[in-house]
Amino acid sequence: MKTLLRQHRYALAVTMKRLVSQPFSSLANLLVIALALSLPLLGASLLISVQPVARELSVTPELTVFLKMDAASGQAEQIATKIRKEHGEQTSSVRVMTKDAALKELRANPAWEQALKVLPGNPLPDAVIVTLKPGEDLALRADKLAKDWRTWSGVELVQLDSAWVQRLEALLRFARIGLLLLALSVALVVLATVFNTVRMQALSQREEIGVARLVGATESFVRRPFLYLGAITCSLAAVVGIGVARLALIPLNNALSSLARSYDADFALSLPPVAMLVIAVVAVAALGALSARWSVQRNTRF
Repeated sequence: MKTLLRQHRYALAVTMKRLVSQPFSSLANLLVIALALSLPLLGASLLISVQPVARELSVTPELTVFLKMDAASGQAEQIATKIRKEHGEQTSSVRVMTKDAALKELRANPAWEQALKVLPGNPLPDAVIVTLKPGEDLALRADKLAKDWRTWSGVELVQLDSAWVQRLEALLRFARIGLLLLALSVALVVLATVFNTVRMQALSQREEIGVARLVGATESFVRRPFLYLGAITCSLAAVVGIGVARLALIPLNNALSSLARSYDADFALSLPPVAMLVIAVVAVAALGALSARWSVQRNTRF
């Protein structure tokens, strides 16, 4: 056990010595990986900050069926009954809003009271408000029902009140897929950078590795410093990438706060939780070690 710990301590010391002996190359590799890692971090910050807002919004759409102005009295109730009969398994509630009840609600609002006084009559139509049951393909089902109901006699318009919420959910799903693809692209950048760095190190240490093998060094002893090189470079780059993302959020939040205040809202972007950031650093370090192992296996066969 002591021998193994001594070997790891020696490999770590050799790795740090190699990093310090080539400061420009080490710093360049670190910055390339850090800048690449900051991009998915910023994307994750945006998604994590937006998701609570999306969850607060109701995603259960309401379909409002507006009748024609010349529709007969009682036709709204007939349409409501027809909806309950033909689509009862898809609806959770169906209620009729008569033109008189709608006008009464508007008059109760001080913002509309003066405007309604100058109108000669009631400009509002009868309406049927339908709330759908939650389930799979909610937006698709709502669109299909709306298209069907628009063809009914006496119907002027069918409005999907929560369509924009469905679009927001679709946009978030698209953003998650895009973030995943971006993370995969960054992983390839990390693999390529570490692979090339270890390759150059192995070629520059070719004579040293050959002498070590002649005196009986094992393959694991020869390759261990390169694994530490990949892991340390990537872990440091991940920490720097978190710092870069944090700095980038400052001007973004300054611009976003001005926009949010114009809507009387309070919204700010924030980095993922600390636990998630720690997992990300460990994962990137493991990715760097795996890439270094792959590179050293291919480039130390001499």
